[in-house]
Amino acid sequence: MGEAVNSKRYTPEERTLYREKLAENLELFDTYLRHAEFKSAGTIGLELELNLVDENNQPSLNNTKVLKHLGDEYQSEIGGFNLELNHPVLQVAGRGLKTLESGVAHRLERAQKAAEAEGLKVASIGTLPTLSTQFLTESTWMTDENRYAALSNSVIDARGEYVRIELDGEEKYKHEFSDIAPEASCTSMQLHLQVAPNKFAEAWNASQAIAAAQVAMGANSPLFVGRRLWHESRIPVFSQSIDTRTPELVNQGVRPRVWFGERWITSVFDLFEENVRYFPPLLPEIKDFVEFSSADAPKLYELNLHNGTVWRWNRPIYDSSDSGAHIRVENRLLPAGPTPVDMVADAAFYYGLAEFLVGENRPVWSRMSFREAEENFFACAKDGINARVTWPKIGHIDVADLVLDVLIPQARRGLNRLGIDKDVIEEYMSIIEGRAELRANGATWQLQMLDRLAPNSDPDSPERREGLKAMMDAYVKNQASGEPVHTWDVPA
Repeated sequence: MGEAVNSKRYTPEERTLYREKLAENLELFDTYLRHAEFKSAGTIGLELELNLVDENNQPSLNNTKVLKHLGDEYQSEIGGFNLELNHPVLQVAGRGLKTLESGVAHRLERAQKAAEAEGLKVASIGTLPTLSTQFLTESTWMTDENRYAALSNSVIDARGEYVRIELDGEEKYKHEFSDIAPEASCTSMQLHLQVAPNKFAEAWNASQAIAAAQVAMGANSPLFVGRRLWHESRIPVFSQSIDTRTPELVNQGVRPRVWFGERWITSVFDLFEENVRYFPPLLPEIKDFVEFSSADAPKLYELNLHNGTVWRWNRPIYDSSDSGAHIRVENRLLPAGPTPVDMVADAAFYYGLAEFLVGENRPVWSRMSFREAEENFFACAKDGINARVTWPKIGHIDVADLVLDVLIPQARRGLNRLGIDKDVIEEYMSIIEGRAELRANGATWQLQMLDRLAPNSDPDSPERREGLKAMMDAYVKNQASGEPVHTWDVPA
């Protein structure tokens, strides 16, 4: 979805030709995987989606104005109140994670200054609590670019009816939208891990197995349109926002486009082949097919664009350039925020665990079913750091205890294997430990603050709206402090 597109809607002829191109791309990818050399530098990267808010902490539709103050490391997102920053790739060994933290902090500061130039603030949070249903039903919410309009039109055309968001948590929410506006509420941090093609399956399987623990520790989206729903409400809201299925198709077992998956894999090709087999094209844009010599990497434009419209929580990425091609895992399941040190602690936890699990003689995915991994994931999205999960040889366990007793020691060993300096390992793992010991993260802080500021308030009451604004004031100030979220105070 990072590519510009030419149309807002497509003809049957365009869709038919695109399907043919997808089949050509897939065959070409299969050939290239079997015979070509890939870059395997083991680099990491990060993308971060952000919210723009005004002096009253309400969403501000001014991303194009703010982006004029920024460089090419920043770009628009689907909502006019969103923007994204991209951190350059780097090596993780030594003090690479500290470089990542300082790089994220520096780029956030630049975004903040650009926002201030327009009288705005930047909030790094999974779902902006002050969003309202009214705001998301107005026609002005979307960034004025073809790719976003085309995506929304294609989802609605494929679905044939309105998008329904329905969630039960401490409170309930149900509303139908005429477009995919709720998707804009979901701001995430996306981690990248470059791997050799013959190691991709193990890295992806490991990422799927630990997805639940990542979500539990990093949850930061407990409030959608001001309602107390799931600890990581971003996950079901995103899933429902761009679901192309009617209830009848759900009952038939048609696969969702926001997908955890259904099996452990043996090759990166499995995922691209599933994309083509199971999912009709949403954005059938075509570029001229270019043959390649044995030294060239095919661009696979159509296959990559199609891959960008199947939203796996761990997505395969094929990237080519004049100097060759590489494969990476895009870990998409974490929310934005709260602070740079929190986000890099989440990154360290992921990279360390993935490294350790890939190196096991009998990997965890050979000892647990894929269904268990999926059930763990959604349990942690719903209950966050208070969730219970299933783990091999342990059975049912509080996820925080699993993290303390099993996963943090494994992550430490993985980070050590990656050659990361010991003091860096200790700094970031102590943050994950602190969250697990205190059962405290961004989601619990937001809920506790709302309890203090607007106790027992009705979701649509003035008291709730004022409480949310005051909570966001405190959140933005704490975000600016740079202190890890589990140390943030909740005033009595």
